[in-house]
Amino acid sequence: MKVTFKGISKQYKGKYALKNFTSELENGIYGLLGANGAGKTTLINIFVGILKSDEGQILINGEDVRGLGIDFLSHIGYLPQYPQFYKNFEVIDFLRYMCVLKDIPMEKGEKRARELLEIVNLSSAHNKKIGALSGGMRQRVGIAQAMLGDPDILILDEPTAGLDPQERIRFRNLIAKFAENRIVLLATHIVSDIEFIANQVILLKDGQLVKQDTPQALMRGMEGKVWNVTATDATVDDKLKRLKISNMMRDQEKILLRVIADEQPDPHAVHVQANLEDVFLYYFGEGEQW
Repeated sequence: MKVTFKGISKQYKGKYALKNFTSELENGIYGLLGANGAGKTTLINIFVGILKSDEGQILINGEDVRGLGIDFLSHIGYLPQYPQFYKNFEVIDFLRYMCVLKDIPMEKGEKRARELLEIVNLSSAHNKKIGALSGGMRQRVGIAQAMLGDPDILILDEPTAGLDPQERIRFRNLIAKFAENRIVLLATHIVSDIEFIANQVILLKDGQLVKQDTPQALMRGMEGKVWNVTATDATVDDKLKRLKISNMMRDQEKILLRVIADEQPDPHAVHVQANLEDVFLYYFGEGEQW
């Protein structure tokens, strides 16, 4: 399976939400990383057919999706950023209902729903009402419905928003489990969601593609740009104003600052290895919401 985006653009009131977005995806996990408002959801909405682009085209294995019609949707499993569930539905009944909407035969759908509930660890909650589930459990119901038709492409828009750290880890493990032999596009502004599971990271800022590469390559590209700087209570405020800080921690009477800078920011600064959060801050800069 290969997905090709060619020059996708979308404007709202004369302002670009997406501008000439061009990329190619093959089987694997792609982290679509950007600050809130970067254009991630707009791109996904265009991909799944909720919005129409002003310019450009999307190809599946070289064929324009507009020529595939409704058949295109059979390739896609989708979990939106704010999924709306029928709270009075029991979990298994909701999945049965989604099978009907996806035109999955009853016997096949029932078997698949039961399999997925086992995979997402919700078998014991199959007869619970969705409104009684925790946020993490509802997200697991969401990914189960997205996987009902065994799609070639799985699209997840901010899937861990509002989850506690333990639930985020569980959800990432689920995504990694479902990623075999399919394209997974995971849009997020939470760097840790993709740092350890993404095969490639797509950096999107102000609707434009900034970089697309493996996490390792992006971090190697930051060599010589991440520093440790020591500050004191007397000097820390000045350094916070002047420098781009990705992290800070207190070590007894000293304060250790992790600084992003192209050149040595302090005479005593020492190089450290970059992580993906450093990459994010380097490209997106200060003032972004993340």
